[in-house]
This record gives sequence, structure tokens and C-alpha cells, in this order.
Amino acid sequence: MSRPARSIFVYAIYVFGLGAALLVVPNIPLPIFGLPQASEVWIRVAGMTVIFLSIFYFVAARYEYRQIFVVSVPIRFAVPVFFAAFVIAGYAPWNLILFTPLDVLFAIWTLVALRGEAANASAVSPRSTQAA
Repeated sequence: MSRPARSIFVYAIYVFGLGAALLVVPNIPLPIFGLPQASEVWIRVAGMTVIFLSIFYFVAARYEYRQIFVVSVPIRFAVPVFFAAFVIAGYAPWNLILFTPLDVLFAIWTLVALRGEAANASAVSPRSTQAA
């Protein structure tokens, strides 16, 4: 498994766990982050959707779907931007932003792994292996 795939695989595990918690026991993680208890079905719908998303990440990691790795980086960097916009607009309490650090850290891990892979590929380009 490549380094970018490994970062996506570990991220998939995190996302699956988050989705499972939101689906099965949402009122355990929500108060930890200072968010109100949920009684409507929407938090469980979100959990189900997050679990489904984790499956895409598992498959992408397993089969080395590099383009998914690449496109996932800006998407994961966008999470805190959207959450901050929700807070600023008054749709959510500021505590929602507490869910975002792991998305950013995992995005950085994937970005660094992708750049390292690109650097290694350019260092071993056909021109560099030809005798002068």
C-alpha cells in the first residue's frame, strides 16, 4: 500500500468510527464537543452518510485510486471553512469547529504523502536513469 493510500485508509477508519458514533450513539460524542443532545433523526442520517463515505475511502485506498487521494485533500481542507461559515451564519455553535482538526491533519498527511510520491517519481525519471 502506498503512503498516500495508507493515509486514506487510516482516515477511512476515523471516518467510519465517527459515522458509527453519530448513527448509533450520537448523544455520546456531541456533548464531548459541547454540542447539544440530538433527538431528531438527522444526526443519524448524517452518521449513515459518513459511514457510506468511509466505504469509498476504504475502496480508494485498497485499489490505489490516486485521483480520489488528490481530490480528497482540498475537500478535507474545506471542512473547517464550511463549519466556520455555519457558525458565522448562526446555524451552529462555535463548538462545531472542534470536529475539524482531524480532517485538516489527515489532509496534510495525504498531501505530504502525495508530494513525496511525486518527488520520488521525478527523481527516478527516465532521463535521470540514462547514462550520459
